[in-house]
Amino acid sequence: QVQVVESGGGLVQPGGSLRLSCTTSRSIFELPAIAWYRQAPGNQRELVAGRTNGGSTYYADSVKGRFTISADNAKNTAYLQMNSLKPEDTAVYYCNVDPRGSRWLPFGSWGQGTQVLVSS
Repeated sequence: QVQVVESGGGLVQPGGSLRLSCTTSRSIFELPAIAWYRQAPGNQRELVAGRTNGGSTYYADSVKGRFTISADNAKNTAYLQMNSLKPEDTAVYYCNVDPRGSRWLPFGSWGQGTQVLVSS
């Protein structure tokens, strides 16, 4: 199983930005796809954004135009740039390096996640 470590979360005011990082134990280049998910208190974990090895991306409607997923093969790291943050973006964010199918179902192992709190 490929291991992942998420980082970069924190407290930010509405309208602010954060960049989350997902460092993997295997070369990003070798992974067919990577995706970010989030889980808010009392809610199920949901897909936020995904990126295939070929560069195709997917974004949930709630984050389109605000979030950008990318990857740096040399650093074995994927990123989630989050701009124009809203209080409803508050959640623990996780990455998964084995999302499959059109629904990006996560099959890879989970890291500890990184907490994002959007509040004034």
